Amino acid sequence: MADLSRLPALAEEALLGLLLPFWQLVIGAFVLAVLVLSMGRLVRRGPSRMTTALLVTAAAIACFAVLGVLLET
Repeated sequence: MADLSRLPALAEEALLGLLLPFWQLVIGAFVLAVLVLSMGRLVRRGPSRMTTALLVTAAAIACFAVLGVLLET
């Protein structure tokens, strides 16, 4: 007789599958709102702050890319 405790609960996976795109949309909306607000603040502060912000952002992207490659399994 098969051991049913090893089988995944399909109803739980289906529910999570339905909710996942919604949460991604909510998180994306918050990230977009924060990005727009921060860009407005940087534009008001002037070009020197914009240059610093772009350099910091480029460094962060490079670090995340390197970490992604190093931690890839």
